[in-house]
Amino acid sequence: MFNVSKDRPVTEKLVSHTLDGQIYTITLNRPAKRNAISDRLLEALDKAWEARPDEARVVILAGAGEHFCAGLDLSEHQHREPFGVMLHSQGWHRVFGKIHQTGIPVVAVLHGAVIGGGLELATSTHVRIAEPNTLYQLPEGRHGIYVGGGASVRVARIVGPGRMAEMMLTGRMLNAEEGQALGLSHYLVGKGEGMAKAQELARRIAENAPLANYAMVTAIQRIGNMSSDDGFYVESLMAAVTQTSPEVVARIGHFLNRKKDAK
Repeated sequence: MFNVSKDRPVTEKLVSHTLDGQIYTITLNRPAKRNAISDRLLEALDKAWEARPDEARVVILAGAGEHFCAGLDLSEHQHREPFGVMLHSQGWHRVFGKIHQTGIPVVAVLHGAVIGGGLELATSTHVRIAEPNTLYQLPEGRHGIYVGGGASVRVARIVGPGRMAEMMLTGRMLNAEEGQALGLSHYLVGKGEGMAKAQELARRIAENAPLANYAMVTAIQRIGNMSSDDGFYVESLMAAVTQTSPEVVARIGHFLNRKKDAK
């Protein structure tokens, strides 16, 4: 699926990953290129995702250097036939889909450029924290191309189809405050505070029952695609699955006993 150049050094670590307790951090590590996504970086991201340990309950996604991700690496753009372009796009969908749909919560730390494919990657995460210098853009129209990493679905659902079309048509750039107002980020923090906030939130999320986290990051998005009646039905199913698990029974029992002790 990935077209990996054979003449580039294979020892270059394009993505790093670390585990701290139950928090698994993945960092795009191509700062000289503003973490632009090449085929090799996408492949490295996929491998880093698959390498997460079983004990990881939450993932933090960040970018090294001054930018989160400047999107598709246009310097590696190559002519493809339509079928090749479609397969290449679906490779992005597959990797970003794992991040969005595997069932483990992902917290993104956004700063600097969150552009094109970088915005598509960011919106595949579940909790997004932006620093003041964050800039959002969908410049594909200026390059004569169309998004291919999932923006038509994920970005459009957040900002609305009309706003996304306007962003692509004009190439306008949104600052951190504008992105926060549109829902592209959930938290807006001070300069250099993104990772600390991400770690705080990740620890809080990791305290939830894993099955509940799984339900929240998989069921809600699917219910959004359903009719109201189907959505209500699936909601009831997920409530039945989560609320009857042994861990939840123990948690609720502990909570009720604590309230009794407090009286």
